[in-house]
Amino acid sequence: MANTQQVALVTGASSGMGKVIAQQLIKDGLTVVVAARRVEQMDDLKALGAHPVAMDVSDEASRKSAVAEITNKFGGADVLVNNAGFGLYGAVEDVPIDEARYQMDVNLFGAAALIQELLPYMREKRAGKIINITSMGGKIYTPLGAWYHASKHALEGLSDCLRLELKQFGIDVVVVQPGIIQTSFGNVVEGPMLKFSGNTAYGPMAKTVAKATAENYKDGGGSSPQVIADVVSRAVKARRPKTRYAAGKYASLMMGVRKWLGDRAFDRMVMSIAR
Repeated sequence: MANTQQVALVTGASSGMGKVIAQQLIKDGLTVVVAARRVEQMDDLKALGAHPVAMDVSDEASRKSAVAEITNKFGGADVLVNNAGFGLYGAVEDVPIDEARYQMDVNLFGAAALIQELLPYMREKRAGKIINITSMGGKIYTPLGAWYHASKHALEGLSDCLRLELKQFGIDVVVVQPGIIQTSFGNVVEGPMLKFSGNTAYGPMAKTVAKATAENYKDGGGSSPQVIADVVSRAVKARRPKTRYAAGKYASLMMGVRKWLGDRAFDRMVMSIAR
């Protein structure tokens, strides 16, 4: 498939990594469909030639309506970039289960449902790429991040199983694991964490973790979203892409420490920020 014939769907494209990924794929010559709840925030991408659709990945009706629009216009998508997601932080004891369920609906079930809806087209063509944006948080863990890490660990496991299932149809499944990236993630994490746990038994820990998070993201801390866009671009272009790409500040380091030093050593390292 020539790049000019490929259609890519990028979710969560109204800001951050999703917007920059879409910009890169447009530069690469793909027909790019961009999806987000806030369609007006994708006007800049539309001006570059992208095709915006309104989509809330956690809402079945919204998702199906967007997929129908894509199918009617393009037949389907050759590349799916599951980027939509957010981070829910707070102690397991404190976070309401309804909030935790919504975290899973967005980060895991929304991605899985889109995969289900777009796979028939890819199977018929016996080609395609599914790129799931997880996180270094899909392989490591941090205090007060249980639901976020659970969603990303789950997406990693789903991707591994899916890769085995789809190999017979010539469809690649790729995981991209960002480290700390210059996005609004830090601000999104800090508010709910203090809301749910700032005044509970976990309050001192929540305040310390919130402060450490702010330090990591202040003054443009972290890597540019372009490093993730470059990795996605490379995976899309590759005849045989890697199964995983780790990119961005601390990604390889943190996952390496977790893998090679074991649980207790990693526990001590990550808890040093919560004192």
